Amino acid sequence: MPPAYFTALGNKHSLFLHDPDPGDRLMKIALAQINPTVGDIAGNADKISRCIARARAQDATLVVFPELAIIGYPPKDLLLKPAVINQCVQAIHALAASCTDIAALIGYPCPSDEDQGRSLYNAAALCHGGRVAHRFVKTLLPTYDVFDERRYFEPGTQPQVATLDGVRIGVSICEDLWNDAELLPRRLYHEDPIQALAKDGAQVLINCSASPFVIGKHAFRLQLLGAAAKRHQLPIVFCNQFGGNDELVFDGNSCVLAADAGVLGHAKDFESDLLVVDVPMGQEQATPGQRVETAQEGIASAYHALVLGLGDYCRKCGFKSIVLGLSGGIDSALCAALAAAALGAENVIGVAMPSRYSSEGSLADARELAERLKIRFSTVPINDAHEAFERMLGPHLEGLPADATEENVQARTRGVILMALSNKLGAMLVSTGNKSELAVGYCTLYGDMAGGLAVLSDVPKTLVYELAKWINDSPDSPLRKHHNGSVIPESSITKPPSAELRPDQTDQDSLPPYDVLDQIIERYVEQEQSTGQIIEAMPAAGADTIRRIVRLIDLNEYKRKQAAPGLKITGRAFGFGRRMPIAQRYEHDQRDL
Repeated sequence: MPPAYFTALGNKHSLFLHDPDPGDRLMKIALAQINPTVGDIAGNADKISRCIARARAQDATLVVFPELAIIGYPPKDLLLKPAVINQCVQAIHALAASCTDIAALIGYPCPSDEDQGRSLYNAAALCHGGRVAHRFVKTLLPTYDVFDERRYFEPGTQPQVATLDGVRIGVSICEDLWNDAELLPRRLYHEDPIQALAKDGAQVLINCSASPFVIGKHAFRLQLLGAAAKRHQLPIVFCNQFGGNDELVFDGNSCVLAADAGVLGHAKDFESDLLVVDVPMGQEQATPGQRVETAQEGIASAYHALVLGLGDYCRKCGFKSIVLGLSGGIDSALCAALAAAALGAENVIGVAMPSRYSSEGSLADARELAERLKIRFSTVPINDAHEAFERMLGPHLEGLPADATEENVQARTRGVILMALSNKLGAMLVSTGNKSELAVGYCTLYGDMAGGLAVLSDVPKTLVYELAKWINDSPDSPLRKHHNGSVIPESSITKPPSAELRPDQTDQDSLPPYDVLDQIIERYVEQEQSTGQIIEAMPAAGADTIRRIVRLIDLNEYKRKQAAPGLKITGRAFGFGRRMPIAQRYEHDQRDL
């Protein structure tokens, strides 16, 4: 092959490697769907190197990696450390040196060569000919929801096209694709990098991505990719990260679409994959028989996202086992099932902590769950500790009526027990509260909120029930297949939910039915509707109930700020993507329609 050379076409900047006239042909492109660990530059580089070798063995011309693959996404303030950036750049050049007979497109944080603006670009290095032959810079930098890229990166100003082995490739990075005026309710950016690449003569569009999982999102991704392919009459390659990094879960689902939006190849979801696709250029027809995996949807996708997120959080934080409280209720049962799927039943410890208010049925359900899942099980009654606290506090609370204080003492006693087991056994404590409870504060600080990860904090109660039923009943449920039947006791699903902190207590003593509550939460938290809009949309719920729930959501922001991090699976999760003030006095006006 002749050496690479650079040229300019008018005022458009392009890079040419070899013959610029491809005619009608195929390019063999590998999509390396890897699971990087944030900050593990050496480990990530090793994964990248092994994928390059595998792609080379399959005669790929180009292997594409996800956004910021060398450091993992999202790296957050690691990007502020100069030593980290230097290590990333050194790793990229070392990888480039191995790319003598194959090209690799690798995401990395690239130092800016300007003396103004942010000092970094979110870039992709085109490694070829034993060196970094070119870099592509992300143009659109998201600053909404969980994204804060303007904090670190300077945007690119001019999309570039490189010609590799006679094919002009147009490279974009994640958000650059998400500015379709026809599919999005409001465009957030004035620029359209994809259109610019097409105008600059790209013959294939490539998107290096770190696009987090949200239920239903991949179907929209395919729609977005298909619209771009059809609009510009170009094939499009989408390579996405998979794995869990802190609160975010990445589902993979890398794919290649033809110019007519037909799916040429589709990688697996929620696992590592190397997808090699013959991508047609010009009028060349796609090679038949290419691999197209089916993406999971709905409840199945939520299950796999939670299992992956929980497992990766433990593995990447160095935990080999999980401990959690088992109340006999549906939330702790679902968490135990997810934990068993994530780390293996032998690495999960369930602890029942009955009080004077716990029913025999709840304890029996907890024990039956543990037996079905084959997890370790212990019982630690809290009566003695509860009575001791009552004696200690009695003289100081004399004459004051009983309220949530006494209930919280029980929850915090359980928290002490679970944290002691976590410390002694080196197991990560999982908190079991769901999104509905966290929204309205139906949880106890330093009690049932204690833990290293809140697995269900973005799972509304109604979805908890759906997940439990899917695990038990669906023929696609891995747990059902593994255990040859249902694993969550039916009574845990059907009995009225209760914290069992006082006699005959149920959740609906103080909360509306969960199907009503979850609709209010979705409208207020995810859709940002005003109280008045919710009242108008849900008259049967009652205006006073809606006002009270909205007020509870606002009042309990201080609890959520102290909660364990949780896995995001919906469009708007509690956590670093929702930044509400704690000390605030916004007055909701029901007339604000």
